[in-house]
Amino acid sequence: QVQLVESGGGLVQAGGSLRLSCAASRIVFDITVMGWYRQAPGKQRELVALVTSSGSTNYGDPVKGRFIISRDNAKSTVYLQMNGLKVEDTAVYYCNIRTYYNDYWGQGTQVTVSS
Repeated sequence: QVQLVESGGGLVQAGGSLRLSCAASRIVFDITVMGWYRQAPGKQRELVALVTSSGSTNYGDPVKGRFIISRDNAKSTVYLQMNGLKVEDTAVYYCNIRTYYNDYWGQGTQVTVSS
């Protein structure tokens, strides 16, 4: 079984930056998509960003131009650089790795942006 471990969350002031990391417990083969989602209190989980096996990226509208997703295929690791953070970015952030056969999720890391 693959475990995903997220790190890098925390408390930051509005306008600041954080970098999230998500590492798999072992090398994952046949990855199709790696991504980040978030869920704020009382809201549904939403897409933040994803990167496909071909390197194509897609971002949720609220984070376009501020967040950057990247990956290290050799380490089965995905990163999320978050710049220009806003109070409304406060949420639990979850990483996701999909293969042709499985869908893995991390346990979530809290990001809190103060005004």
